[in-house]
Amino acid sequence: MYLKKIELSGFKSFPRPSTLEFTTPITAIVGPNGSGKSNIAEAVRFVLGEQSIKSLRGKRGEDLIFNGTHAIPRQSKASVAVTFDNTKRIFDVDYDQVSLKRIMHRDSTSEYLINDSRMRLKDILETLSSAHIGASSHHIISQGEADRILLASLKERRGMIEDALGLKIYHYKKLESVRKLDKTEENLDQVEALKKEIEPHLAFLEKQVEKIKRAELLRKELADLCGVYLAQEESYLNQQKTHLTNKQEVPNKELQDIEKQISSLEATLKNAQTEPASEDILKIEQELQALRQKKDTVSRAFGRLEGVIEYERQKIKEVSEKSHTDENTSISVISIRKLQNDIVLYQKQADDEEDPFMLKVIIKKVQSAVNSFFTKYLTSTPANEQAVSLLQSTLKQKEEEKQNIEKELTGIQEKEQALHEEHIALRQKTELEHNKERESERTLFALQNKKTELISKIEVLKVKQEQLDTLEVNFKSFKEDARTLVGVEKIEIVLVPEGAEIESRQKQEERKWAIERIKIKIEEIGGGGSDVMEEYKEIQERNDFLKREIEDLRKSAESLNGLIKELEEKIDTLFKEGVRKINTRFQELFSLMFGGGKAVLNIIAPSQKRSKKNEAVEDLLSDEEFKEHMEQEEAEGIEIDVALPKKKVKGLQMLSGGERALTSIALIFAMTQVKPPPFLILDETDAALDETNSKKYGEMLKKLSGQTQLILITHNRETMTHAGVLYGITAVEGVSHLLSVKFDEAQELTGGV
Repeated sequence: MYLKKIELSGFKSFPRPSTLEFTTPITAIVGPNGSGKSNIAEAVRFVLGEQSIKSLRGKRGEDLIFNGTHAIPRQSKASVAVTFDNTKRIFDVDYDQVSLKRIMHRDSTSEYLINDSRMRLKDILETLSSAHIGASSHHIISQGEADRILLASLKERRGMIEDALGLKIYHYKKLESVRKLDKTEENLDQVEALKKEIEPHLAFLEKQVEKIKRAELLRKELADLCGVYLAQEESYLNQQKTHLTNKQEVPNKELQDIEKQISSLEATLKNAQTEPASEDILKIEQELQALRQKKDTVSRAFGRLEGVIEYERQKIKEVSEKSHTDENTSISVISIRKLQNDIVLYQKQADDEEDPFMLKVIIKKVQSAVNSFFTKYLTSTPANEQAVSLLQSTLKQKEEEKQNIEKELTGIQEKEQALHEEHIALRQKTELEHNKERESERTLFALQNKKTELISKIEVLKVKQEQLDTLEVNFKSFKEDARTLVGVEKIEIVLVPEGAEIESRQKQEERKWAIERIKIKIEEIGGGGSDVMEEYKEIQERNDFLKREIEDLRKSAESLNGLIKELEEKIDTLFKEGVRKINTRFQELFSLMFGGGKAVLNIIAPSQKRSKKNEAVEDLLSDEEFKEHMEQEEAEGIEIDVALPKKKVKGLQMLSGGERALTSIALIFAMTQVKPPPFLILDETDAALDETNSKKYGEMLKKLSGQTQLILITHNRETMTHAGVLYGITAVEGVSHLLSVKFDEAQELTGGV
């Protein structure tokens, strides 16, 4: 037996854990109406993954959970578990016993378990499909659904037969393949969109890579040029440094010798200084200066005194010449003008003269002119005589003073002469010493000039050295820039052999300008080569990857199309072969039920042409109804043709209720015999049969039980007699109670009665 037991807890009218064990080929479940017999069949549908609550006679998920009574509270969840014998590995699970369990909570959420391991609904359905079992399959005929196959549309009827033939697994594979194909085509569209998205950027990067490649060629050319330029430049610098070093040695040595000579001469001149003689000369010069100042002062006083004496003498002369004065004496204008002109002339002389002695002489001349004028025009008087006497006395006094001053002046001149002679002697003595010093000074001056020339020469060489240092710094900077731009390992510097000719500076400058032009070109191309190349490589790899993905996806789509076509062909082949076998069994069972007659399943091909009647009907349908109608028109279907014996009745529409029940039973049993399922649940399929047909039905059950396990829900006594175990179900206040009876054990106890 494949189905070993069913365990219910909280499901519909079974609040307490209830277990139904199936140990015989036929098990019957009986009980009054409303006792909960059909809940057993629905529990099997439920645990096998049925998602339609309506097919389980409910509106919401919580309708499947026991809702409680006065005595028993409502349950929070409903659980159903079925246990299968898997020793023959009807399930693709490596266990001898497989237990499927479903738990539903009041929030309508479900849990699925296989051997107490949580699984997805998809896993449950895949496991069941491998054993030719499903929640809505033909092997569970619920109450009132016996003739459902007769009432179904052509397409639905085909689906039922395919399910009975075990083609559901192929449809599932086809559906999975279609889904994979749709997903593949979707992925293909996405990948192609991604490829189109990166293609412009890839084209842009390809242009950048071309530029970078050109830059690499330029860098190679630059490396070659830089190698030659740096070799020539380094050789030139080495040569210039050697030449300049040699040129600096001679002047530096000469400068050191001259500095030693200068130091020696300066020391000699310092020791040979005649400071005592110089001090004597300075002292005599100071005395001469003081004596001369005194001489000048005495000379000025002597001059003034001579002027005064001359004046007095002239005045006495003039007074003596005038004997009287006349008030009415007339003076001619010419005389007055003459006096005026003389005074003006003396004034001009005084203005041009700076010597004080000469100024005194000029003043005396002015006084003399004025005295002469008055003496000429005045008359002598006794007062005049007295004045003359007074003037003569003053004159005598002045002449005595003059004599004293002359003596003093003579003494000063004599002393001055003596100091002058002494000064000359000292000067001559000092001059001899100074001649020697001047000779040393001339030598020192010449050495200093030579030193200056050497310093100038050395400075020129230093400037050249600085220029050479600058060239060397620029050379190193240029070298570093070149290595940074080109790379250290790419520049090969081969120095010019010693003694070989170095190229001209003009040629080097031309080479440098060529290098600079290449640098500018490289800079115009731009940097970031490694980043661009890395990005290009990455984008190129991504593009190649997308190409491979597109190719793989196309191959996958092609493979899936081939698989779908192969599955369709296999389904069609197996379906037609299965229909042929079912027709054979159907005809046998139909003849057995009706004592003859004809029953056949016909495969109806899709409509190629639509009639005007169909078009008129289609106009009245909604969009969904029209779509469903078109699917039915386009799909192959199954039509049932029956002909009862001894009656002119053809077609399902002409059959009575009992005839329809017998026909549906014959077809269901025929389908079951062709592809026997692990178990078959029949819920009151014999309700419309009379006693005679019930016996025939019982014989068919007995024959069918050799191929599949039967679980019968029935009120028919004839049907009950064929069951090995009889489960009775009663209901008390809405709670189902279970009672079991084993006929084999009962017969042994009653002695076979």
